[in-house]
Amino acid sequence: QVRLVESGGGLVQPGGSLRLSCAASGFTFSHYDMSWYRQAPGKERELVARIASGGSTSYGDSVKGRFTISRDNAKNTVYLQMNSLKPEDTAAYYCYRPIGGYWGQGTQVTVSS
Repeated sequence: QVRLVESGGGLVQPGGSLRLSCAASGFTFSHYDMSWYRQAPGKERELVARIASGGSTSYGDSVKGRFTISRDNAKNTVYLQMNSLKPEDTAAYYCYRPIGGYWGQGTQVTVSS
């Protein structure tokens, strides 16, 4: 069955960096677009970034120029490199496969001094 497992979250100071990973299994990873979403307390879940099966990328306005999504099809993994982190980036981050609507369990990112 489809499984998405996020890792790499944690506590970081403002201006710092983190790299999130999402390990996928149960499907032919290279054939599918993948996305990262986030949800802060009391807010709706929002799209952070998306990468197509062919490698093209798109980003939410709030993270453009700071976050980079990438994928390694040999490792069945999608990454989210987050730089210049701000307190407003604090949220649970989720990996998502749009086709079929599969979510990971999420990983918490907290940006605080």
